[in-house]
Amino acid sequence: MIFGKRAKKQDYQLASKIRISYFVLLIPNILFMIYTFHSLWMTNERYKDMLSSVVTASEFSLDFKEDFDYETYLLIVGNVTWEDSDLPRLLSDARGVVEGLKDYTDNHDNQKRLASAEKYLNNLETYMDRIKDNQQYENRYEDNMLIWENDVQIVTSLLQETINEYIYYENKQLQVTEAENRAMFLRTLEISIAIFVFILTCIVLMSLWMPLLITRPIEEQVKEEQKQLRKAEFELLQAQINPHFLYNTLDAIVWSAEAGNQKQVVSMVGSLSDFFRTSLNKGKEIVSIKEELQHVTSYLEIQQIRYQDILTYEINVTKDIYNYSIPKITIQPIVENALYHGIKNRRGGGKISITGAESKDYIIIQVRDDGAGMDERRLAEVRNGLIHDNPDKSIIYGLYNVNERIRLNFGDEYGISIDSAPEKGTDVIIKLPKILTENVKK
Repeated sequence: MIFGKRAKKQDYQLASKIRISYFVLLIPNILFMIYTFHSLWMTNERYKDMLSSVVTASEFSLDFKEDFDYETYLLIVGNVTWEDSDLPRLLSDARGVVEGLKDYTDNHDNQKRLASAEKYLNNLETYMDRIKDNQQYENRYEDNMLIWENDVQIVTSLLQETINEYIYYENKQLQVTEAENRAMFLRTLEISIAIFVFILTCIVLMSLWMPLLITRPIEEQVKEEQKQLRKAEFELLQAQINPHFLYNTLDAIVWSAEAGNQKQVVSMVGSLSDFFRTSLNKGKEIVSIKEELQHVTSYLEIQQIRYQDILTYEINVTKDIYNYSIPKITIQPIVENALYHGIKNRRGGGKISITGAESKDYIIIQVRDDGAGMDERRLAEVRNGLIHDNPDKSIIYGLYNVNERIRLNFGDEYGISIDSAPEKGTDVIIKLPKILTENVKK
C-alpha cells in the first residue's frame, strides 16, 4: 500500500516535471512566435505604407509641367479665360497629391521635398494671381510673358523634379525594406535554431519533431510573406501602363483623324484595343506565347505608325512554341527598351527583330535591335543589375522586373541574358521552360 502510494506520488512528480518541462519549452516558443508575428506585421504595415506612397505619388501627372505651362500661355495670349482654363484643376490635383503623400512618408528628406513642393504650388498660385491682375491692363502683356518665362516655367520644372525625386527615393526605400525583410528572416532562422538546440538539450527524443512542428509553419509563413511581397511589387509595376505611351498614341490618333487618315485611325484604335485587352487578359499572370506575341504586335503596330520614318520590325517565331507558357507582358518591355534606348538613339533609325524556337529542354525567344547599343562598361552594369538585385532606375529596372517575374514563376535557371556592342545593337535572350499553357495552375 505504501509502495503503491509512493509509486503514485513518483508518477505524479514525473508528470509534474513533464508538464513543467513542456511549460518551460512553451514559454520561449510563445515569445518567439509573438516576436515573429509582430515583426511580420510591422514590416508588412511599413511596406504597405511605402507602396501606398509610391502609388499616390504616381497619380501626379507626368505631363504636369507641359500642361501647366501650356495652359498659362493660353491664358496670357487670351485663347482661354480664367473661368475656362484648366489651371485651377491642375493646381488642385497637384496639391491633393502632395497633401496625400504627407500621411505616408516618414522619411525626413522626403518630408522636406513635400514641403518644397507645397511652396512651389503656393508660388504658382501667386503667379496666377499676378497674371490675372495684369490682364486688367492692356499694356501688361509683356509683364505676363516675363512671369511665364522667368517664373512659371522654372517653378513647374522644380516641382516636377521634386516629385520625381520623391518617387525615386521611396522606391529606393522599398529595396532597403526588402533587404531588411531578408535580414529579419535570417534572424528568425537563427532564433529557431537556438530553440531547437535548447529543446534538444532538454528532451532528446521529443526534440526531433517538436521544434520542427513549431518553427516550420513560421518559416514557411515568412517565406510566403517574402514571396507575396515581392510578387505584389512586381505586379504593381507591371500594372502601371506607361502614361506617355497612352497619351502619345491618343495624340497620334487625333492628328491622323484631323489629317483625314481614316484607315490609319482605324488601325491604331484597333491595335490599341488589342493592346489593352491582352494586357488585362482576365487577370491571368501566365499566358501563352501566342497571346504574348499578339500583345507585342499591337504595341509595334502603334509605334511603327508613330515612328514610321525610323522603325521597322519583324516577328519570326515558330508556331511550334505558341502554346507554351510565358509571364504576361514579358516581351513588350524589352521591345520598348529596344525602341527608346536603341533605335531612337541611332541616327537613321533601325529594325527590331523578334525570333523564337524550342530546344530540347527549353524555349528561347530573342529580341534584337540594330540600334545604338552599349559599351562594355554599360553592358557590365546591366548584367550586374540583373544578377545582384540592384536595378538602375533607367534601362535596367524594366529588364530586372521581367527577369525577376520569370525566375519567380519558373525558377532561377530561367530568365533573360543580354549582349550588346556600340553602334551594332543589342540582343536580349529570354529563356523559358517548356510548360504548356493548359498545365499552368490558374
